[in-house]
Amino acid sequence: MTKTDRVFEALVENGERLTAKQISARYNVANPHDAIYQIRMRGYAIYLNKHKDTKGRVTHKYTFGNPSRKLIAAGYKALAAGLV
Repeated sequence: MTKTDRVFEALVENGERLTAKQISARYNVANPHDAIYQIRMRGYAIYLNKHKDTKGRVTHKYTFGNPSRKLIAAGYKALAAGLV
């Protein structure tokens, strides 16, 4: 199992919300943004959301979610135009 597969499992299958720093530390991924990019290119909707903790600190966490209609429409337009 690759490192990207482990990140995929955590986000998609287990429903975890992870920061880039957590992805680097837990899964020993040198470039967490690239791992997220690879998962997105597989067709999964991974979003980067702002999260504010009880002390008011803001972090950014990756999470798996349902794609919006706009995103699906853009994909169909790309397919129709022969871009994919």
